[in-house]
Amino acid sequence: MSDIHTHNLGYPRIGQQRELKKATEAYWHGRLSREELEATGRRLRQDNWARQQAAGIDLLPCNDFTFYDQMLDFSCLIGNVPPRFGWKGEGMDLDTLFLMARGSRGEARETCGSGCSHQPSFACEMTKWFDTNYHYIVPEFRADTRFQLVGDKVFREFEEAAGLGHKVKPVLPGPVTYLTLGKVQDEDHPNFDRYTLLDGLVDVYVQILQRLATQGAEWVQIDEPVFGLDLSPVQKDALLSSWERLSRAAPGLKILVTSYFSELHENLPLFLSLPVQALHYDAVRGSAELEALLTRFPKDKILSLGVVNGRNIWKNDFSKSLALLEKARHAVGADRLWLAPSCSLQHAPITLANEPALDAELKSWMAFADEKLEEVVILNGLLRGTADAALLTANQSAIQSRRESPRIHRAAVKARLAAVKPADSERQSPFAQRRPLQQQKLKLPEFPTTTIGSFPQTAEVRAMRARWKKGELSTESYEVFLQQEIRHCVSFQDEAGIDMPVHGEFERNDMVEYFGEQLDGFSFTQNGWVQSYGSRYVKPPVIFGDVSRPAPMTVRWSRYAQSLTDRPMKGMLTGPVTILQWSFVRDDQPRSETTRQIALAIRDEVVDLEAAGIAAIQIDEPAIREGLPLRRSDWAAYLDWAVNAFRLCASGVRDETQIHTHMCYAEFNDIIESIAALDADVITIETSRSNMELLEAFVDFKYLNEIGPGVYDIHSPRIPAVEEMVALMRKAEAVIPRAQLWINPDCGLKTRGWAEVKTSLLHLVETARRLRVEKPALV
Repeated sequence: MSDIHTHNLGYPRIGQQRELKKATEAYWHGRLSREELEATGRRLRQDNWARQQAAGIDLLPCNDFTFYDQMLDFSCLIGNVPPRFGWKGEGMDLDTLFLMARGSRGEARETCGSGCSHQPSFACEMTKWFDTNYHYIVPEFRADTRFQLVGDKVFREFEEAAGLGHKVKPVLPGPVTYLTLGKVQDEDHPNFDRYTLLDGLVDVYVQILQRLATQGAEWVQIDEPVFGLDLSPVQKDALLSSWERLSRAAPGLKILVTSYFSELHENLPLFLSLPVQALHYDAVRGSAELEALLTRFPKDKILSLGVVNGRNIWKNDFSKSLALLEKARHAVGADRLWLAPSCSLQHAPITLANEPALDAELKSWMAFADEKLEEVVILNGLLRGTADAALLTANQSAIQSRRESPRIHRAAVKARLAAVKPADSERQSPFAQRRPLQQQKLKLPEFPTTTIGSFPQTAEVRAMRARWKKGELSTESYEVFLQQEIRHCVSFQDEAGIDMPVHGEFERNDMVEYFGEQLDGFSFTQNGWVQSYGSRYVKPPVIFGDVSRPAPMTVRWSRYAQSLTDRPMKGMLTGPVTILQWSFVRDDQPRSETTRQIALAIRDEVVDLEAAGIAAIQIDEPAIREGLPLRRSDWAAYLDWAVNAFRLCASGVRDETQIHTHMCYAEFNDIIESIAALDADVITIETSRSNMELLEAFVDFKYLNEIGPGVYDIHSPRIPAVEEMVALMRKAEAVIPRAQLWINPDCGLKTRGWAEVKTSLLHLVETARRLRVEKPALV
């Protein structure tokens, strides 16, 4: 019989006031000692456990806290440090972790406590965690990779939590998930099979589990979300063999295996067969499959059901959840049923208690991480008859209020969308006919240079925006300041020789929030921060109703910037799929319909920019790849509406207006045809961290439009040398004809400092100059 009814898979680690961001960045800049940084981490962990316990959760997670990324933490725990970082194989510390994540320990860090060289190097690649907007650091594997238990973070944090009297379960990524989400980085053995590393990896898992057992751990949570993917026979065999061994690793230690983000389909029997004590299933994403799961669920296991959505901010509908839970209780029994959020709450803001200014009606429809934990506890009480029935009545009142609110539905928006015709998603002419018209108008040289849009958001820029928002600075004074920043930015680009400049986006707080603030159907929080990667946090807008654009959003700033230069200024917009993906989205209509509403709003802005004399317009869509459903069988339907939404917003302009788009940190091989179907005149992509590997998608697929492979990794403080950039472009030229190539950074420059940006962009321009005069390298 289980004495646990509720548990949590993971909690936001960032702190209510973003304490983790402030501390890590202060450490990188030498303003905080390592001891002070670690003390901040302890305070955050202790507060997180206390808040979860206060909510009434029976079993809390530990080792879900990280100073950067949980997958990176695990790589450091097992000594999987790529050779280029010079790690000597003894001990592990935060400086090595930061070096792997950023290519540098920090702007003020010269030494390393674990014996590795301190020369900056290429940071490890990062990409999206399944279909979320969280980025993880990608593990790297080589034929000579050997795993060893060198870290002690998981053990220290378990001991810390237990010492405070908390009942906790350490959280670890599963072995097959770890191998699946990594990549081979071995020039001598490029076709090396990473799954041959499984036995050695499981050996280390066995050591970890045994040590946790000796520390007194009763439960451990191991996440295997790969169960929601299309698995190869090799992966299925790896799951079978690894879990057969792990189940025997530490007698007395109970294991909870979790899967989330997807239904399991043909992997369901394998999941149910795992020889462990408990299984967690995402009943939010997998509600349609729940009946099949309950019918086949083993009689010797505990079922953990994720009934509260860990990835969105809407209040749980208790009546629907209770109906599911009643079925589950009937199938497995009350003593073998646990309740939890669907996944880790790291994807949700911390608490609505920090939102005093949020519209009261909207607030009554929402639940952040703390409120979601309360929902789990209340649902458990309602299911078992120990909670006040008034809690159910209040919940249903809020659900009904949202469903019937006139703020959500707008007849004019729906009518306009219904009137859209297929021709509205087509440019006037094919690219081959548009291109010469654009060349004649823009008069760009070979290997034209540009940036992705944003320039450094300095402390002064952020401070002035904060003063303006607080009413301490007049709108007139603030706009004068913005004009000064734009003048400086455009002047630098002119002097540096950037062929297609941008205005720098100093007026923008975030590439999605800025637009959402000017669109109807959006709402905003004050402290609804979630982690995107490392110390990069975002505050997603809330899409609660039908979307429309009341007025132009960017035209005045692009027009002003164009008046400062004779070079063609590029207008900067965020695309409809990215605005959708990086927001908390209404769940009362299909996401495709919401996306098309946003597309029409962006289309109006594109047309207005063209009318204002802007000859090139970039519509960023970095989130198209991350929005892919986890199962290939669902891809076609998604890509159809995602591509159509981009074309709908981009196709209202004349042939001579050049449409750009940008994508970052995504594997393109599987969706290259859909990327081509966007019909953007120019696409810029991230390729520097992957050493141009992402361009392999273009080898067999003859991409005809123009492309800018990024040569400057802006997520690292490293300043790339001209020779590095030239070498990368030579690799690109081996795949893409030089007449189609642009030169640009990987992404926007807002998180970098002016000193490094100026030097790096001067190197970028010099790279273009060299390529224009040198003969192509022989391939």
